[in-house]
Amino acid sequence: MERETGMGDGGRRTAMATAGALFLMVGACGPVAHWMAGPSGLAPEDMDANLSPGARRLIEHAFADVEPGALRDHHVHVLGLGTGGTGTWVNPKLLTWSSPLAKFKTLVYLEGSGVTDGPHADRQYMERLVRLIRSIPGHGKYGLLAFDYHYHEDGTVDRENSVFHVPNDYVVRLAAEYPDLFFPIVSVHPYRRDAVAALERWAAEGVRLVKWLPNVQGMDPSTPRNDPFYRALKTHRMALLTHVGKEEAVDVGLDQALGNPLLYRRPLDMGVTVIMAHAGSLGENADLDRPGEAASNFDLVLRLMEDPRYAGTLFADISAITQVNRIPTALTRLLERGDLHPRLIDGSDYPLPAIDVVVQTSALARHGLLTDEEARYLDEIFAYNPLLFDYVVKRTVRSPRTGGRLPAAIFTNRGVHP
Repeated sequence: MERETGMGDGGRRTAMATAGALFLMVGACGPVAHWMAGPSGLAPEDMDANLSPGARRLIEHAFADVEPGALRDHHVHVLGLGTGGTGTWVNPKLLTWSSPLAKFKTLVYLEGSGVTDGPHADRQYMERLVRLIRSIPGHGKYGLLAFDYHYHEDGTVDRENSVFHVPNDYVVRLAAEYPDLFFPIVSVHPYRRDAVAALERWAAEGVRLVKWLPNVQGMDPSTPRNDPFYRALKTHRMALLTHVGKEEAVDVGLDQALGNPLLYRRPLDMGVTVIMAHAGSLGENADLDRPGEAASNFDLVLRLMEDPRYAGTLFADISAITQVNRIPTALTRLLERGDLHPRLIDGSDYPLPAIDVVVQTSALARHGLLTDEEARYLDEIFAYNPLLFDYVVKRTVRSPRTGGRLPAAIFTNRGVHP
């Protein structure tokens, strides 16, 4: 996000590259990570007393057509280092300088999340998240994402290629501890030998969403071996929330071909409800309908959305859609496609909205999606509450060509979970 620095976007990119080079040469990891994450140190509880009238108006407008408590965010990550008995696990590659880029990204995520005390990282992360939500006027509920390991073809855990692990029990416990704030989204790898039994267990406890990230977890959505898993999803009325498109947040064990949206025709043809995270708004993949050709993942998502066979089962979430690496094309087209709005749901992708470098309001203004004045007001909100910022910026952006906006129903959609 560009503030009062006098630095244009090109200058900012140059400065970022220079800072990255210095970091690699002299190990200035802490200051660089702090700068890129951009934590302000301002307490979210102090926001009401300090915002300008213009920033207040943006917030009021964003909530004007939303009933208190009605918001639903389907994409909130739970991070942890395994402290305090949470059961979370992080691949050591992300924590050592043997993989400097992965290590640096981890530092940036922790900085943006307000984690300053390694031995208490898991507790700090959740305490910060709870404070952010409670400071949102009329806040709703937020879906906490579990994250399963990468698995071998034989159904055993592949820790070498796993990025991190957030246990299902942990997110279910957190949702029970804060029932006014959270609902759980479990993660079950379909190659697990107990995959169907795990789904049945969580379905019996009322869980209705299952999270995948195939590029990282290593599952092929199109393989027939997943059919029992898909049948269980349908039987128990559980929706599959899955990453599609290119994955850039992590660097361990990536297979970008597994992010191809067309691989989901198999579960869709079986009647499974599928929610495609980020609407496939990054990268391209093989166009499986046209051998030898490639297409943007976003266009492949739209092709599936336009297939009448999937009108009642295929959805997309808009998490990360306003981030600088995904604008202007995907965001502008979604703003203009009012016919698709009933099939979009919101997700913040937190903690990414707290990472300063990926939420540049100046870029949104440059593309005509915001005014310069709105960008300044949004910067104020970001400084106190990046989670609220993510919601308000999505309600503020408009198509520069048609004026199309994202309606309230996207942010209150409960059609895919209780």
